[in-house]
Amino acid sequence: MPVITCVEDLRVLAKQRVPRMFYEYTDSGSWTESTYRANEADFQGIKLRQRVAVNMDDRSTATTMVGEAVRMPVALAPTGLAGMQHADGEILAARAAKAFGIPFTLSTMSICSIEDVAQGTGHHPFWFQLYMMRDRDFMVRLMGRARDAGCPVLVLTLDLQVIGQRHKDIKNGLTAPPKPTLANLLNLMTKPRWCLGMAQTRRHGFGNLIGHAKGVSDMSSLGAWTREQFDPTLSWADIDWVRRQWPGKLILKGIQDVADARLALNSGADAMIVSNHGGRQLDGAESSIRALPAIVDAVGDRIEVHMDGGIRSGQDVLKAWALGARGTYIGRAFLYGLGAMGETGVRKALELIHNELDITMAFTGHTQIGQVDKGILIAP
Repeated sequence: MPVITCVEDLRVLAKQRVPRMFYEYTDSGSWTESTYRANEADFQGIKLRQRVAVNMDDRSTATTMVGEAVRMPVALAPTGLAGMQHADGEILAARAAKAFGIPFTLSTMSICSIEDVAQGTGHHPFWFQLYMMRDRDFMVRLMGRARDAGCPVLVLTLDLQVIGQRHKDIKNGLTAPPKPTLANLLNLMTKPRWCLGMAQTRRHGFGNLIGHAKGVSDMSSLGAWTREQFDPTLSWADIDWVRRQWPGKLILKGIQDVADARLALNSGADAMIVSNHGGRQLDGAESSIRALPAIVDAVGDRIEVHMDGGIRSGQDVLKAWALGARGTYIGRAFLYGLGAMGETGVRKALELIHNELDITMAFTGHTQIGQVDKGILIAP
């Protein structure tokens, strides 16, 4: 077993162990991937002020996200097909998040269903992510299932009205169901650990959709349904409709512009996520960390602002917090751990990020994350 010192080590191991089509589904962006790369790279341009001869004892990274106590301001982001990075992936990731003390967010496009994750975690509360779909009756049923499972928070994704083109998925034949090309079959033969895990689970399809959505009885019928369901007519009136349907906390995901942030402020949502969908939608969009400060300035403390995109370390989490994010989300970082070592890998990713966050906070002269502000940053 290689020595794991950072999230990059987990990425390298996941690339070795996960079939190419599923690894590259995670590790890719749309078109030229410029926004995907910028999400991560722009963190590196933010420099920290080192402080010395200050008391660094009794440190805590604990805070809250939409009123929920968290060990650090990090949640596992909703990621489609997590159950294809590792057998029963969503269940394993949710268990790791539960053990660590942070939220797990289940994607509508998950392999394991809402009910699978609820049962697999001993009915520990987790968050649920929803897309706006044409079939409103199905959306109501889906929200009802999430509510019955005890989900306290709904994350509504706003930036997938149309689907961005990701060249690697096309080249790899990643469709529903995946194309069994010779190249894919040969690649699968080099991933015995992954294949054995998949042979031991019954969860291979989209558990929230198959058998629940009208006309979707198997993987073959799913592709056409999905293409028809994402709603290009989404408006703020639809968000009002979701707010009326959902009794719990509501978070709006996909805010990148100050004008949209102001609209989100008036929507009745409890929080917004500054996000460009991990660089998988509008290529050429601003990175999330660059978009964050203007949005925080525009809405102040009248609504909780979170962010995702490019976070690979605890230093990234601290920089986002210093710029006003009161919560962050990791997607690829935990998926690398999941693909590399299953639940153990997700737990390792969280431990690495927490350790980096804790130590970096100390080096900047703070012991409580609630005391950290943009004063820890060197102005450009």
